[in-house]
Amino acid sequence: MIDLRSDTVTKPTTAMREASYKALVGDDVYGEDPTVNKLEEKAAELTGKEAALFVPSGTQGNQIAVLTHCQLGNEVILEENAHIYLYEGAAMSAFAGVQPRPLKGIRGALNPEDVRNAVRPDDLHFPETGLICLENTHNKAGGAIIPLENMKAIHEIGQEHMVPIHLDGARLFNAAVASGIPVKEWSSYVDTVQFCLSKGLGAPVGSMIAGSKEFIRQARKWRKRLGGGMRQVGVIAAPGLIALTEMVDRLAEDHEHAKMLADGIKNIKGLEVENEVETNIILINVERIGHTADSYLEALKKEGILGVAFGEKTIRFVTNFGVMKKDIEQVLERMQKLVL
Repeated sequence: MIDLRSDTVTKPTTAMREASYKALVGDDVYGEDPTVNKLEEKAAELTGKEAALFVPSGTQGNQIAVLTHCQLGNEVILEENAHIYLYEGAAMSAFAGVQPRPLKGIRGALNPEDVRNAVRPDDLHFPETGLICLENTHNKAGGAIIPLENMKAIHEIGQEHMVPIHLDGARLFNAAVASGIPVKEWSSYVDTVQFCLSKGLGAPVGSMIAGSKEFIRQARKWRKRLGGGMRQVGVIAAPGLIALTEMVDRLAEDHEHAKMLADGIKNIKGLEVENEVETNIILINVERIGHTADSYLEALKKEGILGVAFGEKTIRFVTNFGVMKKDIEQVLERMQKLVL
């Protein structure tokens, strides 16, 4: 099978497995795991923040940020197709007791004036705006990079109204590699940031959240409350260090393969690439060949190709380091076969 469902399907590298085996460990709840401490220091350095925290998943990282920033009854401004809104099980309402205020964006980017207008005035009828959430790259928008200037403008609005900004940067390193702009610069326009180690960076598990020392102090307690306090966790933190030191630059290969795949699909009659492919995600509309997303995925599976439905007529492919150039060529050949 050529697995294009997600960059989460990657397997740890040999170097990661060896690092895990050799990792120095301690009790992380007591702050005594040297490998975790080193990983957190590295994440803080890369994002330009005072401190960082290792968490089991990106969803938990995002929800810890909401819980730490917000109070019960607050409102969170976000884009209507944001992962934290669509794909995290309404966790912000279930756990933090806050309500989302989704705004329509363009390719995942919020209009700063819409954000300004959405910040609640001081009125007892309204919830207080507790947080603004951004996502970069934007998953539902096909891995779109939210422009730095857009983030800067929204950051200024947040400062003006004293509303913190959290970045769901699950694939932030993809944005950095594709744009040539360091992660530190992207994260300078948000108060806190979450990024995944277990997507294109290839680690088997884990995400990082970064922010001020005081934010991380409070976040650590929320992690404990959510059951994320872990013990000799250096064995899974060690692959994360490999991810940050050895796997970042190679993301460019995933982007190259995604563009190669998208260009080939555009030449297959009846298939339409819906997104501008900037990073590692391709959205493909199959309506004109008489398929639904589900029926086309079933046909692809019989040809040895895996993808996911991203709507009734749209499928999503995500390139990852388990997919080589020869695999892309085979995918295109088999997709062409299906429409002949």
